[in-house]
Amino acid sequence: MLRFGLAVASMVFLATPSFAARCGGDFNTFVAAMTQEAQAAGVSGSVTSAALSGVTPDPAVLAFDRRQRYTFNKTFEQYVSTRVGAGRISGGKAMLQRHAALLSRIEQKFGVPRQILVAIWGLESDFGKGDIGKLPVVRTLATLAHDCRRTELFQGELLAALKIVQRGDLPLRDLIGAFAGEIGQTQFLPSSYIKYGVDFDGDGHVDLRHSVPDVLASTANLLHTSGFKMGQPYGEGTPNFEAMREWNRAVIYRKTIGYYADRLRE
Repeated sequence: MLRFGLAVASMVFLATPSFAARCGGDFNTFVAAMTQEAQAAGVSGSVTSAALSGVTPDPAVLAFDRRQRYTFNKTFEQYVSTRVGAGRISGGKAMLQRHAALLSRIEQKFGVPRQILVAIWGLESDFGKGDIGKLPVVRTLATLAHDCRRTELFQGELLAALKIVQRGDLPLRDLIGAFAGEIGQTQFLPSSYIKYGVDFDGDGHVDLRHSVPDVLASTANLLHTSGFKMGQPYGEGTPNFEAMREWNRAVIYRKTIGYYADRLRE
């Protein structure tokens, strides 16, 4: 998900013990406290040891975080022209055809139109072909959790990331993502991965990095849970537009999703 102050669906905190780890100060002391928090939340010692032993802060993550500006300085017309061109529209229509049967099943189960799902998929990762991040999620989130600006948010995300490994959804070596710990082809933060992730290919795991059925069904589940209704308009001012706020609070981004979906319907 494109971030807007990280105020998206992924900000739903998991039910965990009170956050005891203090931000700032010695990083190793902080990690030790987070290890205790994770084990108290049900993460095994073997997972916490493998994930957190020897972890170090990532200065590049902090530098990127401090450069971020969570407002759009373009008009909608300027922004959409950079995100939804002829190539992305034709690519989206090809995905609609290639995954028609899968998308029909998802529509029937979750009540979210295929054009909206493919639009989000295209915008977030160019249908899985684009950059979905190359950073170790645990190191990224430990770095951001240790920073005091949004420590509670990222402590929660760090615990959720460890739970993804604990559940067996992704092995630690495959838990890689973007600069705020976003994972997979539609860029879920770990707490949303836990809350909304769906095993739609039936292999017993929620894999939002490699499984297209899991990616699209999980995205649909998030929108459905947020109140998105099939067959209803989704333009600005509608209930469906408000439901997409759980995906991204930025009005300009939600308008871009709708614009792209409309082009895919043509």
